[in-house]
Amino acid sequence: MKEKCLNLAKYLKHDNLLDLDDLDLFSELNILKEIIGLENDKPIDILNYIKRINSFPNTYIAYRIMLTISVSVALAERSFSKLKLIKSYLRSTMSQQRLNILALLSIEKYFFK
Repeated sequence: MKEKCLNLAKYLKHDNLLDLDDLDLFSELNILKEIIGLENDKPIDILNYIKRINSFPNTYIAYRIMLTISVSVALAERSFSKLKLIKSYLRSTMSQQRLNILALLSIEKYFFK
């Protein structure tokens, strides 16, 4: 796990600026694992717990990044193809706000069932 923390910190480094500290992240994850059993909790529950107690800043950043990045490229490709279909169908007769809402409804239709 320590190697993964080092890789994440290295990947998030921009020039000489660090988004998180690798050794602190490793320590925070070990402490958090002892406090709450990480095996049974969902990542979003862990993130909410960290936010609620207002602690573990490096772990909070890592969990936010993990939950933000899509698992596969298919979701992003599907979003663009849906947007292309919606935009070509209705052309320029709609506002940007309406286009955004229609795209969201079309892309996330499985969540709205």
